[in-house]
Amino acid sequence: MFGKRTEITEQTAKRPERTVAANEAASRVPAAAPAHAPPPSSPNPEKKKSEEYYVTKSVIFGALIEAIDIAQLSKLDPENAREEIRDIVNEIVAIKNVVMSISEQEELLDDICNDVLGYGPLEPLLVRDDIADIMVNGALKTYIEVSGKIQLTNIRFRDNAQLMNICQRIVSQVGRRVDDASPICDARLLDGSRVNVIAPPLAIDGPALTIRKFKKDKLTLDQLTRFGSISQPGSELLKIIGRVRCNVLISGGTGSGKTTLLNCLTNYIDHDERVITCEDAAELQLQQDHVVRLETRPPNLEGQGAVTMRDLVKNCLRMRPERIIVGEVRGPEAFDLLQAMNTGHDGSMGTLHANSPREALGRLESMITMGGFTLPAKTIRDMIVSSIDVIIQAARLRDGSRRITHVTEVVGTEGDVVTLQDLFVYEILGEDANGKIIGRHRSTGIGRPRMWERARYFGEDERLAAALDAAEVQEGH
Repeated sequence: MFGKRTEITEQTAKRPERTVAANEAASRVPAAAPAHAPPPSSPNPEKKKSEEYYVTKSVIFGALIEAIDIAQLSKLDPENAREEIRDIVNEIVAIKNVVMSISEQEELLDDICNDVLGYGPLEPLLVRDDIADIMVNGALKTYIEVSGKIQLTNIRFRDNAQLMNICQRIVSQVGRRVDDASPICDARLLDGSRVNVIAPPLAIDGPALTIRKFKKDKLTLDQLTRFGSISQPGSELLKIIGRVRCNVLISGGTGSGKTTLLNCLTNYIDHDERVITCEDAAELQLQQDHVVRLETRPPNLEGQGAVTMRDLVKNCLRMRPERIIVGEVRGPEAFDLLQAMNTGHDGSMGTLHANSPREALGRLESMITMGGFTLPAKTIRDMIVSSIDVIIQAARLRDGSRRITHVTEVVGTEGDVVTLQDLFVYEILGEDANGKIIGRHRSTGIGRPRMWERARYFGEDERLAAALDAAEVQEGH
């Protein structure tokens, strides 16, 4: 079918004896490996993939590339292409007299298919739904985050060139590039997972690839309640906040679950509202029909054509939005988002990096100042108070668990200080014998929050009162 495939035996026979001998020597190595490798039932699979395994894989991979026509292969659907590659690899293994067990050969076949058609050694990690982050530090070290804890895996790449090739394959799918001229790149996978690549010479030990994965099934607030991230009354409060069009800022550290929480809140936006999202790399998974997704663009090779987050937020105002959602506020676009929140776009949302609600306001003020706006500090704070209604703080605790630690209202100013009031907080009570943190969500006892009139306008005042009362009852237990 591929032209070259029928000539594989002749090609192998015509190679110089030195090349054939080298291939045979490489192919004989895996035959001895099982004697030193642990049995298949061993819980530690790292010893199976020795240096000899990668040498053998490299030899067979090279023969495969010579034997197939990549252009013809690309025309097949993935399933047929995978079967074709498996057939050819089996022929190469037979011709080169590679002695391998059935399980070893299957593993080799899967690895080579992933190298040709997918993301190489990353494929087994990408299909796992329990992994939150994949961190590749050069060709030889790959870490993952599972249940909030970082673990070293046995995944490795053939060399830095293979890793760089996979990085370029990922970013090219969304029209971006990573090379010596542009060594830093933000991109995404087809499922919305966030990707960051930093390549040499900036990354000294080889390309560094970071993937923030999202679960295949979209999380809801009810699921976060079952996970313990928020209590049931707290979940009801967040649903009301999303429903009554409060302007919300979600604050938290890296990996604390800000984007996940933002996705959950958008589930309670009415389906007849027009929502526009602005992101550096599109990762939000909104659950509405009427959504317009916008994404920034880096400059081209000549340094021209960049479209910044601020450009997108300003353009949103001309698109008749009812809500504007900014994936992450990190620069001068903070000013434009506050302007939008304050000029009839109630229910707008955004996330930023901060360790507490008070620090989140300080960061907003700093970002506006760094953007070159020569406004007095009091003017900026008054703008923040009139624009933002609620700050939701997310945190990843030391045991790896993620919790919503504060639901805080922005009340007003006293002099030059912005006044905040906590509606819900998370209290740490201790830890169990396994090191897991024990805590509880509780209401602070505020019976009539600032959003009361807004809740009453939307007919949610009784539900809001019930949620606050339920949390106070829980506090007594």
